Amino acid sequence: MSSASNLASSGGETREAPRIAVADLTMAYGSYVIQRDLTFNVRRGEIFIIMGGSGCGKSTLLRHLIGLITPAKGDVRYDGESFIAADPVRRERILRRFGILYQRGALWTSMTLAENVALPLEEFTALTSAQIREVVALKLALVGLAGFEDFYPSEISGGMQKRAGLARAMALDPDILFFDEPSAGLDPVSSRRLDDLILELRDSLRATIVVVTHELPSIYAIGDSAIYLDAETRTMIAQGNPKTLRDTVTNAKVHAFLTRGELETAAA
Repeated sequence: MSSASNLASSGGETREAPRIAVADLTMAYGSYVIQRDLTFNVRRGEIFIIMGGSGCGKSTLLRHLIGLITPAKGDVRYDGESFIAADPVRRERILRRFGILYQRGALWTSMTLAENVALPLEEFTALTSAQIREVVALKLALVGLAGFEDFYPSEISGGMQKRAGLARAMALDPDILFFDEPSAGLDPVSSRRLDDLILELRDSLRATIVVVTHELPSIYAIGDSAIYLDAETRTMIAQGNPKTLRDTVTNAKVHAFLTRGELETAAA
């Protein structure tokens, strides 16, 4: 039986079928288990946070969700359809619905921003060159980078690189976006701007967004729901709205994680 039934939660069931349903997922490298018995749902149109301390398996879970790693056990379903059991053709179609922003942005340094954003359009669509240029300009404008089409990644700031990576992630109009530590390496102002952009994308595009992060300001600013992965017990030990968990969770480890900023301020 999954440990999910014993989790701290903000409560509230939804009748709508979940956009993403993870059931009894175990992640392992050979005999070494990273996380076990993960069961949770991501609702349509919400920003879902995967949080926890360093080394707990947050990014590894994201890689399982997007099919880069096959789970040792369990299933991942999108709109009720098993992603794990799908045949290669169907898996490719499901993957086309994903937009992924990796921690370092993953931009090709030898290409301009426009060329980077154009890559998935050139590979997966039949658009003409003129149409691709129009889409690229639109996506870069959407993330506040209009006029930077001909810049190279080395010529812009880290925050702008993250936004350019996001423009490329949105090139194929995905309805599910995945972010792996989007605020990593950013100053507080750039991090806040990226949080605001994520909220705008959720509201304007009605996208479902999954974010891996341990940054408390971002967790509280954008998170609708969250799970906490524990490295010691190797499973999730809390789920719910981050602010509600902060105020009500009884697990000492989760409470310490969610209030560490307050503790640091008090000790200063």
